[in-house]
Amino acid sequence: MTTTAPLLVAIMGATGTGKSTFVNIASGGTFGVGNGLISCTSQVAISQPFDVFGRKAVLIDTPGFDDTNMSDIDILKMIAVHLNMSYEAGMKLSGIIYMHRISDFRMGGISRRNFNMFRKLCGETTLKNVLIVTTMWGLVDPAVAEAREKELMQDDRLFKPVLDKGAIMVRHDNTQKMAHAIIHRILENHPMPLQIQKEMVEEKKDISETAAAVELDRELAAMAEKHKRDLAQVRVEMEEAISARDEEAKQELQEMRTELEEKLRQNEHDRTRLSEEYAAEKQRADETLALIQADIAEQRSARIEGEKRFGEMQQMWMESNHKAAEERALMLQQMTALANRPVERRICAIQ
Repeated sequence: MTTTAPLLVAIMGATGTGKSTFVNIASGGTFGVGNGLISCTSQVAISQPFDVFGRKAVLIDTPGFDDTNMSDIDILKMIAVHLNMSYEAGMKLSGIIYMHRISDFRMGGISRRNFNMFRKLCGETTLKNVLIVTTMWGLVDPAVAEAREKELMQDDRLFKPVLDKGAIMVRHDNTQKMAHAIIHRILENHPMPLQIQKEMVEEKKDISETAAAVELDRELAAMAEKHKRDLAQVRVEMEEAISARDEEAKQELQEMRTELEEKLRQNEHDRTRLSEEYAAEKQRADETLALIQADIAEQRSARIEGEKRFGEMQQMWMESNHKAAEERALMLQQMTALANRPVERRICAIQ
C-alpha cells in the first residue's frame, strides 16, 4: 500500500504578519507568538502533521528578514540549511505562503526587503505555487482595507509582478476554516524546488553566489554607505560642538559616532561571514541528522530483532501446545482402549 507524502508548505513574511498564528490556527499547534514587531520565531519551526481535506499537511514557520533577535545573514543561513537538507532528502515544497499585513498602509523598507528576499529565495518558476495571504483585516475599516488590497494587486512596485506570474492573493480572517481553505488551494500543486535549492543542491553554488545572498549583500552595501554618510555628518557636527564648547552636544554626538562605527563594523563582518558559517552550520545539521538516522536505524534493528525473538517464542509455544495436544490425544486413546478391554473372570472351585 502506497502512503501519500505529507503536503509541505513554507510560511514566510515579515515579523508580526501572523506567520506563527496562522500555523497554530491551521495545525492546532502551540508555537510561540510574538507581540507586534517583537519576533518570537528565531528559528525554522515545523508543525506536527495535521489533516486538511483528507491529506496530511506540515507547515514550516520561518523567521522574517527583520528579526529582532538575529541578523539577516543568520536568517538566510538558517533558512538555506533547512531548505537544502529537505531537498537533499527528496522533500519538495508544494506551496509557499507569503504573509502581509493589510493594516500596513504602505510597503516600507522592512516589508520591501522581506518581499525582495522572498522572491530571490523562490525564483520565478515557483511563483505559481505561491499564495500571498493578507492578514489583520479586523484592524482596518473594510473599505480602506479593500482599497489597499486593490493597490497591492495592481501596483507594479508591489505584488502585481508576482500575481502576473501565477501567484494568488487571498485574505485570512484568523479562523481555522479559512486557514484550511487557503491550504486547500495548494493540494493540487506540483511540488517544485525553490531557486536557492536548485542553486545550491543541483548547481553546487556557494551560498554567497545565490540570488538571495547577492540581494542581501546589495542591501548590506547600501546600508554601509548610509552609515558612512551618517558618520561623516556626525564628525562634522562634533567639530562644530567642540568649537562651540558644547560639551552636552559633543557627548551625544560621540555616542552616535560610536554606535554608527559599530554598525559599520558589524555590516562589514556580516558581508564576509556568510559562506564560512553556512558551511559550519550545514555540517552540524548533517551530523545531527546522521545521529538521528543512526538512532532510528538502531531502534528499527532492535525492533526487528525483538519481533524475530517474539516470533520464535510464539512458534515454540505453538509447537509445545501442538506436542502437548498430541500427547493428550495419545493418552486419551490409551485410556479409551483400556476402558474398552474385556474383563477376564476366573471361577474358583469350592473345596
